[in-house]
Amino acid sequence: MGIESLLLMLLIGAIAGWLAGKIVSGSGFGLLGNIVVGILGAVVAGYLLPRLGFGVGGGVIAAILHATLGAVVLLVVVRLVKRI
Repeated sequence: MGIESLLLMLLIGAIAGWLAGKIVSGSGFGLLGNIVVGILGAVVAGYLLPRLGFGVGGGVIAAILHATLGAVVLLVVVRLVKRI
């Protein structure tokens, strides 16, 4: 993995985490928190979405959408666990 790929992954993670924070709880988690949430969301989406028969295609916009969907699922599950 080149430095460009790593930087793009971090940028997509930050954008996806920020978007998920806005969708779920109304606020972001700071730069590092957004990156972590976005990357974990991409992992969650990479596991769940193909099993549900859902694909978002390729490209940067699709990667952001993919990671955002996963991050939203992740944040909803975390929120539900915190309530218990």
